[in-house]
Amino acid sequence: MRILMVVLLILGLGIAAEAGQGRARSATPAAKASASGPLNLNTATVSQLETLPGIGKSTAERILEYREKSGGFKKIEDLMNVRGIGEKNFLKLKPLVTVSSGKSGSAEQ
Repeated sequence: MRILMVVLLILGLGIAAEAGQGRARSATPAAKASASGPLNLNTATVSQLETLPGIGKSTAERILEYREKSGGFKKIEDLMNVRGIGEKNFLKLKPLVTVSSGKSGSAEQ
């Protein structure tokens, strides 16, 4: 009986450790985006956009599509014009993104 309890305890600790690692991994994309500074919506690639929290491949592709059709982002609030990004998601992304033309180097947050 004691052996069974020890085995269950060890298995439980292993599962808890894996769950903790999963949380650490899910926090990594936001850390990547902020570690190098805000991500420029007018120059970011699909893979760079995917590092933002809540942005998957299809949303990243819609961001690029919006950027092409509109001639670029004029302000970061324009991100809410992209299907799938509402106010709640925007508020999470706001500190992680910026908008600049890439020519003048000026940025708006």
